[in-house]
Amino acid sequence: MEDCIFCKISKGEIPTDFVYQDEDFVAFRDIKPAAPVHILIVPKKHIGDFITSAEIVHSIILKIAKKLIKKFNLDKSGYRLVINGGGAAFISHFHLHLLGRVTINREL
Repeated sequence: MEDCIFCKISKGEIPTDFVYQDEDFVAFRDIKPAAPVHILIVPKKHIGDFITSAEIVHSIILKIAKKLIKKFNLDKSGYRLVINGGGAAFISHFHLHLLGRVTINREL
């Protein structure tokens, strides 16, 4: 998609320090972090929403999340995985948020 910021980042049109990159996915820090570690895992190919994406994409994105959880030692300090969809995402390009060093001091 021509105006998609994640597509531009994936293509290198917007400079970004990738914490992970392969043929089909990139991962980078969110510019407005909601946690001490806030990484976005994004398919390079434009996919509009979780609901329209193939299950293989879900599987791969979760494998990447596992690698990053270990890389940043988040398995010991707490993490969350978040997918926004159905109009709840600010950017309409399927992606997964990995939020790390999350505390449990919250009301249920």
